Amino acid sequence: MEVEEDRIKSIEVKRGAPCGATWDVMARIIGLPVEEAITTLAREVQYICYADPSSFDPISGKSPLHYAGDVHAAAMKKAISEKGS
Repeated sequence: MEVEEDRIKSIEVKRGAPCGATWDVMARIIGLPVEEAITTLAREVQYICYADPSSFDPISGKSPLHYAGDVHAAAMKKAISEKGS
């Protein structure tokens, strides 16, 4: 990931969702402020995700769709923190 003036300049996906949602969303993230990009990525992936949103896990209380958003947000936060190191 490249960040310039607190905006996402470019992203390389090393591993993404099997459905392809990760790659589909990347163009929408480029140019966004870093903090906005994290929430936008999570939300947009959920819109495209093929997981059944009504299939809630009884332990976490989340559907696979929500889990996908959380995983993408965590991956972006990790990439941002590694970029700062």
